[in-house]
Amino acid sequence: MIIQRVVLNSRPGKNGVPVAENFRLEESTIADTIQAGQVRVRTLYLSVDPYMRCRMNEDTGSDYLLPWQLSEVADGGGIGVVEESKHDNLAKGDFVTSFNWPWQTVAILDGSLLQKLVPQLVNGHLSYFLGAAGVTGLTALLGIKEKGHVAVGANQTMVVSGAAGACGSLAGQIGRLEGCSRVVGIAGTDEKCSILVQEMGFDAAINYKKGNVAEQLRELCPGGVDVYFDNVGGDISDTVISQMNQNSHIILCGQISQYNKDVPYPPPLPPDIEKIQKERNITRERFLVLNYKDKQEAGVLQLCQWIQEGKLKKLLGTFCLALTYFIICLEAAFQSMMNGGNIGKQIVSISK
Repeated sequence: MIIQRVVLNSRPGKNGVPVAENFRLEESTIADTIQAGQVRVRTLYLSVDPYMRCRMNEDTGSDYLLPWQLSEVADGGGIGVVEESKHDNLAKGDFVTSFNWPWQTVAILDGSLLQKLVPQLVNGHLSYFLGAAGVTGLTALLGIKEKGHVAVGANQTMVVSGAAGACGSLAGQIGRLEGCSRVVGIAGTDEKCSILVQEMGFDAAINYKKGNVAEQLRELCPGGVDVYFDNVGGDISDTVISQMNQNSHIILCGQISQYNKDVPYPPPLPPDIEKIQKERNITRERFLVLNYKDKQEAGVLQLCQWIQEGKLKKLLGTFCLALTYFIICLEAAFQSMMNGGNIGKQIVSISK
């Protein structure tokens, strides 16, 4: 069977910015028959996420992320429908997902490595399983629960950087649901800030490209910052940390401002900011949602419940293009996300 797939054509370099030429669309073939335990699936949705920039390097800088190999198919979070099955627990027509879904139109996969989806949990919106009801939502929820130390009635103020992104937009809402009394977002445009306040329930939002962020933080967080959901790192995070309270907590989710730089993860803080962190006993521990597999099932059910109740709103940017433009779609989504052009989750919808 002839398929289309996207492979890594070249590496941008540790300090380089990804470009379209780093990927290549090609035709390939898969077997016409499947073996016992396998399923043939047709791809419906592919997730595009910041960590993928690290996978473009020969050395990802992380012990849990494997690099994409040159001239080999790329992979990430994906959703598809089973077209043929020789796996006992999966049947034709089932919807399935995987964190290592190949970027190709049709694939033969090991059925035991796939998770069966229940569309009714997300009111039929399958793509939510890559966003609010998937790893993105789990990252926000478990990050807050495990590293944020949020307590109902504690009058805590949370600040979220990258707040209009896939994880940040959920983190602010979940922080409120878990008990934060005030939630302030940081984003890069007035449009994003307006959406955060008017649609996502943030108390306030700061456009870091306008005015003095430190002054705005002092005005909007007069009692200081108790919980910081950090998606960006760099200067913005340094500014937030300098206004954090004694015994406060940083949820170290991502450092997208540093992904095009050759620095270790998590990047070290500048000496003056590190001094503040230590003197104020601010926790800053690396957070990885994959370390909490025993809490993921309950977490997904909680997220789905909030979605059904209308308590958790989604920001979802989906590109829908025919297969002929498959790679164009991927490139557009990936580059938009890395350049801060996206609002919410970036997902590629694959149509026939």
